[in-house]
Amino acid sequence: MQVNKIIRYTTALLLSAFALLTLFLSTSVILDLFGVRAMEGNYVLSVVWANWISSILYLLAAYGFVKHRSWTYKALALSFFVLLFASVAFALHINSGGLYEQKTIGALFFRSTLTLIFTLIAFLTTRNKNESL
Repeated sequence: MQVNKIIRYTTALLLSAFALLTLFLSTSVILDLFGVRAMEGNYVLSVVWANWISSILYLLAAYGFVKHRSWTYKALALSFFVLLFASVAFALHINSGGLYEQKTIGALFFRSTLTLIFTLIAFLTTRNKNESL
């Protein structure tokens, strides 16, 4: 098995696990399943929805990794921009005096950075060599 394929399959596995965890947690907050809202404290709904959208894009990208699709990095880049938009909305929420949890700042940074790393891996391993940017 070639190295590129190993990287793609490993990344797909990690991305799928991250996607499913994110999908479960964000859906639990949105629908208030299992009393998660109370445990989350002062969550910001726009961030939760951005995480939910990203989880769907992560699952799509995991499929793209496995099937070696050239659009995989585009799905992940879109997820990064969704998270970037959510970060701006979150900053505006904070500046307007809205309630929030301090952990959200670190979580948004972590998720955005991880998404950027996944995007780079997808760009390097799935993009058609003849495809232009």
